[in-house]
Amino acid sequence: MTALNQYQRLEAAGTWREKPGASPREIIASLGDATLVLTDLRTEVPVSHWSLPAVMRLNPGQSPARYAPGPNDAEMVELDDPLMIAAIEKVHHVIEANRPPSAWLRGWMVLLALGAMVVGAVFWVPPALLRHAADIAPPAQRAEIGRAILSDIEKSAGGTCSRPSGDMARHRLAARLIGPDADIAVLPTALKGARRLPGPLTIIGQDLITGESAAPEIVAGHVLAAQAAASSDDPLLAALRYAGTRATFELLTKGTLPESALAGYGERLLSNPPPRAEDETVLGFFARASVSSEPYARSLDPTGEAVLGLIEADPFRTAQPKQVLSGRDWVALQEICDQ
Repeated sequence: MTALNQYQRLEAAGTWREKPGASPREIIASLGDATLVLTDLRTEVPVSHWSLPAVMRLNPGQSPARYAPGPNDAEMVELDDPLMIAAIEKVHHVIEANRPPSAWLRGWMVLLALGAMVVGAVFWVPPALLRHAADIAPPAQRAEIGRAILSDIEKSAGGTCSRPSGDMARHRLAARLIGPDADIAVLPTALKGARRLPGPLTIIGQDLITGESAAPEIVAGHVLAAQAAASSDDPLLAALRYAGTRATFELLTKGTLPESALAGYGERLLSNPPPRAEDETVLGFFARASVSSEPYARSLDPTGEAVLGLIEADPFRTAQPKQVLSGRDWVALQEICDQ
């Protein structure tokens, strides 16, 4: 056995009894290949072969050490050689270390493994499933979910404002600030900012486009602030967290969310203040906007909060306001909610 490489050719004198009450015989115990060979000292004839793994000590901790070939065998040998005793003990130690766990221990190990799987299923799998669904969602699927959220918002905020000339103005604004596939929806209520929905779809309230202090630059600042906030917190992922793991799984398997999955999400969305990104992040979105090859600067909205307004520098380094929308488009956008 590999456990006994250091004890090769080990022999020790001892006494052997074939059965209880029999006369003891002097023997030589020799370690073989996983066996203990007992040889009569006088005749030099082997009298017994014991399997080392099966050998059991009858008097642990006492000397001389007494061994039997098994639990039900009548033979017994006495050994007092420390090296031989250490060799036999090492065999037993190696066997115990490699013995399969008992049934009760295996049961506990199975329960612990199942518990770890349950913990993983509860705490790791759902967030990972939501992130995966948000990461692989195609643009058309995002747009569909964005429209569903907008429909839920309209139940509490009123239907989106629409007039032909105003619709053209908001489409131009969305394309200029975000991209050709983007859209901006105007709701006949006060939202105190812009909110980005999956799509890309951005919603603003009538409060941003009406009043003496309203200006296209302020609207642009809020829209791009919402766009910047969405870059760090995906609006689709936020919607899927609300919909839940089961609805998200259905989205992955069937391609659509259940009709009731986003019920009430619009109202919750409007009840929280609009996300505001860091100014540096918003500046980066201005720099990537179609109008933003020009310089930009900060301005103040009616509440006194800092937002971004676009400016255009002339050769004499004097800043002149750059129009986000033409005067005609701005008037059309302001009148989009008029009946």
